[in-house]
Amino acid sequence: MATENDVRQDIIDTCLEMNAIGLNQGTSGNVSVQFEDRMLISPSATQYEKMTPDMIASMDLTGDMPDSWDGPLKPSSEWRFHWLALKQRDDITALVHAHPPYATSLAILRKPIPACHYMIAAFGGMDVPVSGYATFGSQALANHVITALEGRTACLMANHGMVATGMGLEQAMWRAGELETIARQYHLALLVGEPHILSEEEIEDTRRSLKGYGVQDG
Repeated sequence: MATENDVRQDIIDTCLEMNAIGLNQGTSGNVSVQFEDRMLISPSATQYEKMTPDMIASMDLTGDMPDSWDGPLKPSSEWRFHWLALKQRDDITALVHAHPPYATSLAILRKPIPACHYMIAAFGGMDVPVSGYATFGSQALANHVITALEGRTACLMANHGMVATGMGLEQAMWRAGELETIARQYHLALLVGEPHILSEEEIEDTRRSLKGYGVQDG
């Protein structure tokens, strides 16, 4: 069974992986995990290479939204939507937020990703929606993200980036990678013509087929 220190190291490793595979750049991304009754989240404006497990911020999930944290560094400025998702959703124990180029380009266009590829089924509906825009780190942005995630496991964030969720970091990162892949495919298809969009029946068939199929199904 993973210890709290294991989970803290997993957060650091995930941050490093995001940058290594091109999902993120610099320190603009952030990662959170629910551990027992607390949220563990990457700290604000800290180089991933220099992070140590003790730098991961810890915040209470049991009561109202907290105004303090445990740890030597303040949590990511985006902690509010991480906290709300972990607090409100039983199907989410980890979140990955990043600014990958293709997903972010669609977010800048405020263009949801439709069912252009069967793997859109991994995100809970017939599209990956775009949240409303608000200043980074604000409560307004957190509210927009939570609304966009209703019935979904990921969303784009208008003029900002994306967020992917999962039951554990492995699934959240898998969805983040799938989202950027589909965003790239959709982006390239739009350069050529009008993508064909799959039907609800076709996406539901895929969703049934994914049950019990590796990390997709948790």
